[in-house]
Amino acid sequence: MYALQMQAACQGEGDPEPQPEPRQLSLEAAPQANLPDCSNFDIVQATQYGALERVKELVEAGADVNQPDAETVTLLHWAAINNRTEIIKYLIAKGAVVDAIGGDLAATPLHWATRQGHLATVVLLMKHGADPTLRDCEGNTCIHLAAQCGHTAIVAYLVAKGINPNLPDRSAMTPLMWSAYKVNSLDPTRFLLTLGASYTLADNFHGNTALHWAIIAKNNTAIRTLVNYGAPLDVPNHKNETPMMLLGPHIGAAWLGHKFSHEMRQKQGRTRYWIRDKRLRWYCMISTPFIMFYLIGTILDSGLDYLIKLFAFVALYITIYTANKFVFDERLYSNLPMSIYIATKFWIYVTWMFWLGVHAAWYLWLLLVGGSVPLWICFLQSWRGDPGVIKASQEDKLNCIIYLAENGSFETHLFCHTCLVRKPIRSKHCSVCDVCVARYDHHCPWVNNCIGARNHKYFLGFLLSLLGLCIVVLVACFQYWQFECWTNLTDGHTADSYLIAAATCDAWVMWIFANTALHSFWVGTLLACQFYQIMILGMTTNERINAGRYKHFSKGNPFHRGALQNAADFCECSFCGLKAKPSSDWLRIYDVKQCIEKLPLLPQKDSYQCV
Repeated sequence: MYALQMQAACQGEGDPEPQPEPRQLSLEAAPQANLPDCSNFDIVQATQYGALERVKELVEAGADVNQPDAETVTLLHWAAINNRTEIIKYLIAKGAVVDAIGGDLAATPLHWATRQGHLATVVLLMKHGADPTLRDCEGNTCIHLAAQCGHTAIVAYLVAKGINPNLPDRSAMTPLMWSAYKVNSLDPTRFLLTLGASYTLADNFHGNTALHWAIIAKNNTAIRTLVNYGAPLDVPNHKNETPMMLLGPHIGAAWLGHKFSHEMRQKQGRTRYWIRDKRLRWYCMISTPFIMFYLIGTILDSGLDYLIKLFAFVALYITIYTANKFVFDERLYSNLPMSIYIATKFWIYVTWMFWLGVHAAWYLWLLLVGGSVPLWICFLQSWRGDPGVIKASQEDKLNCIIYLAENGSFETHLFCHTCLVRKPIRSKHCSVCDVCVARYDHHCPWVNNCIGARNHKYFLGFLLSLLGLCIVVLVACFQYWQFECWTNLTDGHTADSYLIAAATCDAWVMWIFANTALHSFWVGTLLACQFYQIMILGMTTNERINAGRYKHFSKGNPFHRGALQNAADFCECSFCGLKAKPSSDWLRIYDVKQCIEKLPLLPQKDSYQCV
């Protein structure tokens, strides 16, 4: 009667079973300054438009705050659907029933606020006793509506307040099923899975799991997310259809990539048991760079004809291509760069022992042995050390969700929906490691780990040591060639002659020299970039690339304090009158003000511990 009714924004076509169309009122919230003349509004119109003073005037004149209109909708419903929090507080103070039933769907104000995604209203109503477990005429509770509409923040708040993430609706559809069916984005599907929502449950009407519903809706994102979390592809529904059957081999391979193709081969018996063994595949992938490095060097150093060498390299390529298709697993590819690095260093050490070290000067031996100690210490700390992972217990995660939701800070740049932790400033969630890292710099594939607040120094030490040892090996190569390959050359020869003589004399050493030179180039370039970012810019690699996405960089760099002071901050030491900030703060600093003033995360009086 008071406004045009419309279908709820989150409802789409193709519901899993016939359901009544939810029709609810939704008015765009207008700023108080732009409100029309409210003096002639009745109490419903005043509530819809947020005219608090007019509402007060009418209530004081005798209007009943619980009187439903012709559509059985109460004032609290209208205030909730339009996010009028001040009017909600006033109506509740005047005795409004928070769980009043109204509208076509026989829903509560909390249902209406949830469907529209008004987190502030949801928090306010629940603080005043609204029951999120009540069902509307479709059998939906608030968590089902939030999952259907993709309101991740409300899903998070409801679960943190104790709502079961596996709560079934009238048809035994869980929030995860609704999210997989209705929401074509990573959240809230990933969030529900992180909180332990079951992907094996099935609804009563069709017997479909969440993965079935994702495939029916052709929800690519939900399919990938569910499969990555371990959702089985072989569970039949009431029609005896499995997710694998619904996908089909061609569509499935395109959506799920190598993982799906591998599982299909397992089901169809195209691979043997030893190929399906994950540990064996891992060892095969890790050992491949060691073997390939040796074979390439051996072929180059052999006395075979150049055409035969070419055929040998083609055979190696075919072998690797076949292994990549039938043996290797794409989930192991993150280990491959580090394996290549270790394999290269291994053969460099072997070459030093049996080739280069024979003619190397004593000071090169000293530099090699002395430099290898910090190299491997820094490498192990960069590889296995903690980069500054933001950790929290399950209780702390839920308390933090409640705190952020109730204080209006539940935003993507403040809260990680994967780790369920509050994100400190300068932190970032690494998609490879699947963790949030304090003062995140980058994910380094050569150490297979993130570089962050706690291992960045070791990473720089690793780069410095590696560059120094590469230079030592290059010098040793020249000394080796001088004794073994250039003794018969006269001063009249060109540089090309010396290079050709070295290559034909010992191709293996030339192969080592080429790899070491390549390492020297990329390590030196990376080291120069790191020093430039740390001292001159006062930024991390991530901040330099994505500065436009962070609000605190809109007016300049708040972390830059001059080149020397930036170096002191990074090294966590004081020199020349410069005082460094402790690195541990980056796990606890959540805004620029805290960074400058070193404020604690929360006042001591707060009951929630956000970790």
